[in-house]
Amino acid sequence: MSASKTAAASKSPKATATPSPPSAALGSWPTATAGKPVTSTITVSGSYDGGLKRFYGSGALGGDSQDEDQDPVFELADGATLKNVILGAPAADGVHCLGSCTLQNVWWEDVGEDAATFKGTSPSATYVVAGGGAKKADDKVFQHNGAGTLTIKNFQVAEFGKLYRSCGNCDTQYKRHVVINNIRVTSPGKVLVGVNANYGDTATLSGVTVVGDGGREITICERFQGNTTGAEPDKVGSGPDGTHCRYSASGIAYR
Repeated sequence: MSASKTAAASKSPKATATPSPPSAALGSWPTATAGKPVTSTITVSGSYDGGLKRFYGSGALGGDSQDEDQDPVFELADGATLKNVILGAPAADGVHCLGSCTLQNVWWEDVGEDAATFKGTSPSATYVVAGGGAKKADDKVFQHNGAGTLTIKNFQVAEFGKLYRSCGNCDTQYKRHVVINNIRVTSPGKVLVGVNANYGDTATLSGVTVVGDGGREITICERFQGNTTGAEPDKVGSGPDGTHCRYSASGIAYR
């Protein structure tokens, strides 16, 4: 994707004694404290606390399409933390993590191209999504293009295509891992997790609650044959296999 522009607002705020806003309980959503239009990508190093303001794209970031190569609203340097942020519509390409990162209590009200993309190239990169939620993702919520391990915990998602996808046709491919624990999934949705079996990806799931999917239409874990040609990857299987899709029936509850 094209290089992000550095906004005047990109400097991390100074430390403050003001306590962070509380996270919402699973099933509820926070109320924005204020609105903030973003015309140029906000770059973050260190920690950025949004105070539960609603950030939304404007100007060059004002599109709401599924086009590839859009700039993000936030771009996080290796080791950065983004917390207490609501991304409203339009959300462009959400959040980019250039290396290890933490997204804490981050909410997407209407996912744009993707909610967040993880791009670190080190196998030891660690990405953590703790709390928060996402709605209205026509395609993917979390796109894992780089290497490393993504942990998603205490999160909720509704009206989505895929919650997590290990890139199926990136020019450079990696072995990728995702760990999902204590999440609430509300129908409609298509696939919770998509991994590439041929690159050794793994998905470990527990504490998943699926709401409103009496017909079991949401696929919990789908396996693909990834490639580097740009072609649409082939599906090769779904369901727990103990190798790539690691979960048990007791780890998935339906309500």
